[in-house]
Amino acid sequence: MTETTIGIGGAAESTDMVLNIGPQHPSTHGVLRLRIVLDGERIEQAEPVIGYMHRGAEKLFEARDYRQIVMLANRHDWLSAFSNELGVVMAVERMLGMEVPERAVWLRTLLAELNRVLNHLMFLGSYPLELGGITPIFHAFREREDLQHVMEEISGGRMHYMFNRVGGLKEDLPAGWTGRARNAIAEVRSRMDVYDRLVLGNEIFRGRTRGVGVLTERTAHGYGVSGPIARASGVDFDLRRDEPYLAYGELQETLKVVTRTEGDCLARFECLLWQTHNSLELADACLDRLAELPPGPVNQRLPKVLKAPEGHTYAWTENPLGINGYYLVSKGEKTPYRLKLRSASYNNIQALTELLPGTLVADMVAILGSMFFVVGDIDK
Repeated sequence: MTETTIGIGGAAESTDMVLNIGPQHPSTHGVLRLRIVLDGERIEQAEPVIGYMHRGAEKLFEARDYRQIVMLANRHDWLSAFSNELGVVMAVERMLGMEVPERAVWLRTLLAELNRVLNHLMFLGSYPLELGGITPIFHAFREREDLQHVMEEISGGRMHYMFNRVGGLKEDLPAGWTGRARNAIAEVRSRMDVYDRLVLGNEIFRGRTRGVGVLTERTAHGYGVSGPIARASGVDFDLRRDEPYLAYGELQETLKVVTRTEGDCLARFECLLWQTHNSLELADACLDRLAELPPGPVNQRLPKVLKAPEGHTYAWTENPLGINGYYLVSKGEKTPYRLKLRSASYNNIQALTELLPGTLVADMVAILGSMFFVVGDIDK
């Protein structure tokens, strides 16, 4: 138990100050509230207060059939919609014992990596913005638009793609799409050095982030932190390599899992940047493999009423922000009996209670932004 003394008037000089950051504040990604206790300009305690965006998605899963839950699954992390869809359809397919056509497997892998790049580009642009650098966000949105065009062409959506289906994908690719996708990837790859020069090469950015908000490997394990944030603290774990799904088992030569040991804000940004480079390489490798595959279906024919057999399963994927898992329980009906979501941001944000105490208020935004979270992914 810690004791907080709150005073008013002249007595405030020797007492703690409780400050609410949020729930609506320009320093936060969405509606998050931080309750911090200050001693002067130094943070003594920090408590993330969540739930302001809670929609009850896990309960809504129980009232939708297996075709409809895809719509709910892709919305909690609105920057990773395709990857969110992927986890839930993989869980249902595993329950059904369903094999997905080979072309659909490679297409899913390609689109998951493009979605990863779209997610990372948003943070590569917005994080420097929070530290006072406005230029990178314009570059990030230019690259995002190139990739959004090809994603929009196949799915019709710019944010919630709704392109995954149980058994594969919604439909086959438009004529000439792979060529346009390859051109878009080449354009983005040719301009990625901007972040190396403009951001990592900026002494102010490095001064604000080096040695700030150090997350140790032990703490990352203790809080279940995953994704680029955990790898920046030395946690050498990536489901794509360590428990391959989709086509990642055949992409091990291209897949590179980058780790750092510093665990500070700078290391987290570097891991995010290097992972973006690698995702573009993986996308090119998927396009090469798709060019070798013969024409074929991209989905399975499903019965009019889709029912999963009684039982349970757990499907997890390496989402852009970390591990995303679905625990599916079925009673043999057309709707899930229970569908528990393990979202990356929910676990990652807990580490703020360890990272913020002892730091200055001026470093709070630098630490908060480097956690690369989406509040909808926390609140579900």
